[in-house]
Amino acid sequence: MHPCARRLRAWRALALGALLGIGQAAAAAGPGVLEEEAAVRAALADSAALEAARQRAAAMAAVPPQAGTLPDPVLRLNAMNVPVDTFDLDQEAMTQLQLGFVQPVPFPGKLALRRAAAEHEAEAAAVSVEEVRLRLERDVRVAWWRLHHLDRALEVVERNQTLMRQLVEVAQAAYRVGKGLQQDVLLAELELSRLLDLELRLRRQRRDAEARLNALLNRPADTPVRLPRREPGTLPAAPAEEALYEIADARRPLLRALAARVRAAERRRALARRDLLPDFTVGATYGLRLDAPGGRERPDFLSVMVGVKLPLYADTKQRRAVDQRNAELMRMRSLLEDARQRVRAEIAQALASYREALGQLELLERGILPQARQTLAAMLAAYQVGKVDFLNVVRAQITLYNHELRQWEMQSAAHQALARLAAATGKEIQR
Repeated sequence: MHPCARRLRAWRALALGALLGIGQAAAAAGPGVLEEEAAVRAALADSAALEAARQRAAAMAAVPPQAGTLPDPVLRLNAMNVPVDTFDLDQEAMTQLQLGFVQPVPFPGKLALRRAAAEHEAEAAAVSVEEVRLRLERDVRVAWWRLHHLDRALEVVERNQTLMRQLVEVAQAAYRVGKGLQQDVLLAELELSRLLDLELRLRRQRRDAEARLNALLNRPADTPVRLPRREPGTLPAAPAEEALYEIADARRPLLRALAARVRAAERRRALARRDLLPDFTVGATYGLRLDAPGGRERPDFLSVMVGVKLPLYADTKQRRAVDQRNAELMRMRSLLEDARQRVRAEIAQALASYREALGQLELLERGILPQARQTLAAMLAAYQVGKVDFLNVVRAQITLYNHELRQWEMQSAAHQALARLAAATGKEIQR
């Protein structure tokens, strides 16, 4: 046998073995890998945005007691009717040393309304912490699955590159002994170049996804991230859209926070209306008089006062404030309705993505992938008896790998959609 023919036969056997062996078991997750739940826990434990939301909630929680407390009283010390010629405190009968106490008193109900408005604002701030947590968890899960998909895509590309390099060698060997065509060599080299270009683009995308995940974990952007290989598993059925709307209306922190701000705006409007009623000032003063020259005692004085604030400028002040609070209340109600519609749009979009991913996965697992595997098996059988060109066999294998890549992509898309649904509704979707 001609040496080139023997070499060609050896390369054909090697390529056939590679076709049968590529894509079997992947390496198991080793030490240092970042599991999805571990990534979520790390992000929640070390998030500057989440800590800022908590501190804001703590600050707002300190406001209601302040708003519901009376204004600080005023303590007065007076020297009354002191003669300036001698500055003797016992010379004149009207000279007094006074100790006074004055307390502003808002009209009944105003303090309660101020405190209630502050309590609703504090409630909104506390609920907003949960909204930040939900969004952070969603972003981490989406970034984690995006990175997982890119890792699997790179695996597929690397396997195909190995395959195409072997194909190039086989095609060149066949061409040298006159049993192949130059176009087979060129096609194999072109396919290899495409795979190299695809690898470059995927690695750039992986660096971007890795930096995004590191940012969410509050780590340096260039920190290496290794993910475990998560095999495709069973996904839950798509939930009913109306049921998700009802869950979101009851549990979504964004809507609950806006509803609390609406209640705060209602209390502020009621307070503005009550500001048309006068506030009061009450006080008492004790006047100490020294005994007159010669020893005659002088009685001390006690004074009591009540003041009333007169809303003389109500048309340009208090009633304008009522108009302002009315407009603010209408604004908050509009923001709540707008947020409700946006939440429903988020749910609809995420649910549509999830249903599409489920449909694609079912089509791949029940139809396309079995057919692609059967086609490859038939091609391999025909190749062994010389009835099919080796390039067609390789193309069949590449087609199978591409469908497997699509399966990974849809698996990732499904989990990302579930993460978005959980954030949109405020409730974890069972996986």
